[in-house]
Amino acid sequence: MTHSDVAAVSAAPLLDDLLPWSVAPLRLGRGWPMAPDAASLKARWAAFVRADAEQRQVLLHPSRSRTLITSVAQLPGRTGGTRPLAAESGPCPEPVRVLHGPFDEQWLLPDHRLIDAARPELWRVADAEQLFLVEPGQVPDAGGPALVATALLPDGRSPAGRPGRIRPLYRRPGATEPNLAPGLLDTLAVRLGTGVRPEDLLAWCLAAARRTPSGCRVPLTADPDVWAHGVALGHRTLWLHLRTGERPKLPGGRRPYVRSALPARPTELLYDREEEALHIGDGRISPVPAAAWDFHVCGVRVLELWFERRTWPEQAEGLEALRPSAWPQAWTSELLELITVLALLAEVRPRQDELVRAAAEAPLDAGVLRTAGVLPVPPASRRPASVLDHQEEGPGGQFVLL
Repeated sequence: MTHSDVAAVSAAPLLDDLLPWSVAPLRLGRGWPMAPDAASLKARWAAFVRADAEQRQVLLHPSRSRTLITSVAQLPGRTGGTRPLAAESGPCPEPVRVLHGPFDEQWLLPDHRLIDAARPELWRVADAEQLFLVEPGQVPDAGGPALVATALLPDGRSPAGRPGRIRPLYRRPGATEPNLAPGLLDTLAVRLGTGVRPEDLLAWCLAAARRTPSGCRVPLTADPDVWAHGVALGHRTLWLHLRTGERPKLPGGRRPYVRSALPARPTELLYDREEEALHIGDGRISPVPAAAWDFHVCGVRVLELWFERRTWPEQAEGLEALRPSAWPQAWTSELLELITVLALLAEVRPRQDELVRAAAEAPLDAGVLRTAGVLPVPPASRRPASVLDHQEEGPGGQFVLL
């Protein structure tokens, strides 16, 4: 970006002001309640409830927040037990699909007794109509997207280990009460001469957000044509992040395929730039665009981290050692789709840079929002909404009213 572009981004409103309610990442406290496949989680639960009290103490990996005798409330919308784990003998809670850091969909046991900090306020608003923006932790001079979007419950973990934030689009279930600065949509509608939906603003953020030393900022525009282009580009990006409906595809001849079968238990991942091939042990996938291989988030290569989380480390102990005996076919399909998504996102990136430059020519900066009364954001907008007349099971099976 040019000096003027940098100046425009620096004057842009903070994402923290546009979507003011945010939640810290989940903190599991132990690795075994999450896995790339649901079957492993069910096997781990079965092994846990078969164990005696002494064995359970070792298998749980107790923490200050969670022990065999800890009593906690049920996770909102889930049916996990609430009595102490020392007495648990019931069936496995049904694993749920979650986003484990950027672009890595895994499975989680939704049992509050197993998670040190589950962030119940997130579970309370997570439904089929919710969308989340995940802001990975700040890493100086790191490339890659400033935001990741998902319809799954995200754990908010950053690949680089830095704390980030999770921002739901809606403060209540059923896509009600957008998590936006009060008056923001009306101000944009007046300036742009067109209606603005919450999903449109999220799409714009996904396309235009940029990291700065002072936090993630979102350049806005007063130009209706630039806005329309940015929203369309953002919805394209959102579709690639969500991977719902029609599956993303690269043009014919550029689609990755398995050229040599992957080994049963691969341990090594290599990339050949000349051949555009991904070597997984004796297996081979090609063509794999260099842009997909080089796709980083917070300075970490996405494909390498995804693969590392699915290998068989020799040091795995306890319940985490219960894994698939061989590489599942489903993981190969997920890998091919991930390669495709990263390649297509890399193609979109130059258009996102052009959008930021175009927005800088007709900016709608934080000063304009302050004049319009949108900023500063009222403190109540930064707190979760109360959920009246909503019952959830508390410790010991007693219900609580929120």
